[in-house]
Amino acid sequence: MHGVGMSSTPPSVLAEIRHRIGYLTLNRPEALNALNLDMVRLLQAQLDLWLASTDVRVVVIRAAGNRAFSVGGDVRVLYESYQAGDTEAAETFFTEEYALDLLIHHYPKPIIALVDGYVLGGGMGLAQGALTIATRRSRLGMPETAIGFFPDVGASYFLSRLPGALGAYLGVTGLQLSAADARYAGLLDIVVEDDGVAAVELALAGLNGADQVFSMFERQLREMGLAPESELEQLRPAIDRHFAAANLRDIRDSLRSEQHPAWRGWAEQTLALMETRSPLAMAVTLELLACGEQLSLEECFALELHLDKQWFEHGDIAEGVRALLVDKDKQPRWKVASIDQLDEDRIKGFFEGFDS
Repeated sequence: MHGVGMSSTPPSVLAEIRHRIGYLTLNRPEALNALNLDMVRLLQAQLDLWLASTDVRVVVIRAAGNRAFSVGGDVRVLYESYQAGDTEAAETFFTEEYALDLLIHHYPKPIIALVDGYVLGGGMGLAQGALTIATRRSRLGMPETAIGFFPDVGASYFLSRLPGALGAYLGVTGLQLSAADARYAGLLDIVVEDDGVAAVELALAGLNGADQVFSMFERQLREMGLAPESELEQLRPAIDRHFAAANLRDIRDSLRSEQHPAWRGWAEQTLALMETRSPLAMAVTLELLACGEQLSLEECFALELHLDKQWFEHGDIAEGVRALLVDKDKQPRWKVASIDQLDEDRIKGFFEGFDS
């Protein structure tokens, strides 16, 4: 296996072609394959190269190690750059990351995301434009509000289009889903057993990259895939009722009023989770998803970038990363201390000046 970059250290992305299938392997297992700018650029360059190559008919994105496909963007690096006075590092990273995600969505050759373990944030960005095959033990989600950020990498598009109020629920709470629940929500395509990745790769070897064979392969995989029971499905009536409320305060009050024995415990757990999240990030997330529902995929990425440019200075990400990832005191001092102190004009202000 060879890397797409030349370095004395192992390349952060490995690339190889076998049986007319191009394999891209995220190769920072010690960092749970957190995405940095180098990885984004290597993935983009290799996909660009394979676009014109007749040697590659199908692309597979996978990851080294079995703990995580990717836990998302390496936000600690962006935080350190910002603290050092480099205000452009984050914008550069997000701009190029979103361009990569958009390329995956529009890539003319089939792309398979073969995921195992954690698939969070930027990892979801890589997977959402692909045919996503996940192991049963995988955990998927957009946990950004936990660090004072908002769900990005196209989440304003893909979360806003989930059934009912699932997008608002997942975006606001930052909840991680089981593979069964992610499949139910429509955030992945096929679930396999935890030892099923090798079987999928073996099946891929027989493809030889032929287009007509790939469609048969996909159909076969869907038939072989597991259909595990979803807990999320059982909660849908409660989720749709509470998270369809007009704003964050109304969602909170609605959850507080839940008296149904089957859902009371869930409502209390959800409220407790929201207590740990940035009120400003949760409120902006709701507004972002409401906007995203009306926008194209390209416009959603543009809107997210519009927010990114303001967020280190005026949002809560710097404090969230400090409290959870750097100092690890888990005592973030959010810019808005509570949901009751949220100001609608402040929330709307982040969206001003955006031209779709």
